[in-house]
Amino acid sequence: MTTETQRARTQTLLTEFSKGSDAAFAELYEMYVQPLYTYGLRMTHNEELLKDCIQEVFLKVYSKRSEQTVIKNFASYLVISMKNRLLDAFRHQSFCSDNEVECYAGRAADCDVEQGYLLIEDEQMQFQQVAALMQCLTPRQREAITLYYLEGRKYPEVCERMQMNYHSVRNLMHRGMLKLRESAGVLQTIQ
Repeated sequence: MTTETQRARTQTLLTEFSKGSDAAFAELYEMYVQPLYTYGLRMTHNEELLKDCIQEVFLKVYSKRSEQTVIKNFASYLVISMKNRLLDAFRHQSFCSDNEVECYAGRAADCDVEQGYLLIEDEQMQFQQVAALMQCLTPRQREAITLYYLEGRKYPEVCERMQMNYHSVRNLMHRGMLKLRESAGVLQTIQ
């Protein structure tokens, strides 16, 4: 999906959402939650705080459903809201003094909105490329690679989940990675 197509899809979803579609909201959430998470990690390594802030940003979007049609650039809106919400959270943490908040604010200024928006676009493009590459794998290879690399499970867990022995999982992963590398080379030559 190109950037223009993505923007058009976002506007369509916002229109549907403002008319009451929870499915449109769910799709918007899925489109933007991972890029926002990645952006937030540049401001804090507290993953629980980050997840809470993301939920609050989307809760705010949901609660102001009827006002969403006036947002021209939804991705920028989310990035700014996320940055502001994190700064508010830093201010409200009991262990945080005014000096530390200024330090966080300086770090947030380094992560400006345009850069955050570009980061979101890059994340979404990478996600789409990975999804396209994963389609070239067999279902078992896709499952093993998803469990190991995307969910961060160790080999014994992958073996147990897939009901396979260790060496079979290793071979499956190896063949899958070879196929991904081959497909990635083909994808790069097409672009």
